Amino acid sequence: GIRPCDARAFQLVDVNFNTPQFQDPWWVKRRESTLLVGLACNEPCSTCFCTTAGTGPFDPTGLDVLLVDLGQGYLVRTCNDRGQKLLAGVKGEAVPGGAVDQAGALQKQAEKSLPTQFQVNELAGKSMMELFNAPFWDEIQFACINCGTCTFLCPTCWCFDVQDEVHEGRGDRIRIWDSCMYPLFTFHGSGHNPRTQKLQRVRQRFMHKLKYYVDKYGNGVACVGCGRCVQACPVNIDIRRVGSMMTASCVCPM
Repeated sequence: GIRPCDARAFQLVDVNFNTPQFQDPWWVKRRESTLLVGLACNEPCSTCFCTTAGTGPFDPTGLDVLLVDLGQGYLVRTCNDRGQKLLAGVKGEAVPGGAVDQAGALQKQAEKSLPTQFQVNELAGKSMMELFNAPFWDEIQFACINCGTCTFLCPTCWCFDVQDEVHEGRGDRIRIWDSCMYPLFTFHGSGHNPRTQKLQRVRQRFMHKLKYYVDKYGNGVACVGCGRCVQACPVNIDIRRVGSMMTASCVCPM
């Protein structure tokens, strides 16, 4: 199954592609036809910080079914009506005595291993322009090689490009995944590019995740704390450290 943090990611992306004002038909159709079965994280990785981001290793939010590995078997929990319908015809054993308590103990142990990395609730009160002009961006961007690994691994990155392609004499307009870390992402047809510098692109990524999204939607950060970007970054840029720097920065009158 997917991890609880990935289920949370679907909900965060929903606010961009399925809103009262606009519904992306392709996203909505696939979301409605998809059931999410999750597997709780008994042993979160050292790079995980899902509890900081507002979810957790056993969080059932957004899932239809949650599995908990008890070693000798799985404890199966239905999270909604869709999950109940999915398991209606599945034969399983009755929950053995002590299984629920064992799952609870595993949850407490997993959550205990995830200390708070930075205070998410403090980001909303920070001055956007002060964070935008903060001096620490130069330090953060110095090592970045703009490879885009972080954006392609992130479950909440939704940037895309639209291209027209010709196949056997027929034109197709397709949507492809793109990355804000690439110089061409913001290249205008006029020839103008508002983000020619690496610092601008690095700042955009973190400001979107930890500030712009916070101010626009008011439902937390655009990050689920999966830690994939921390694990895969070839130059060891750590979003947890960036979040700490953003929340620690002084907010003074402009």
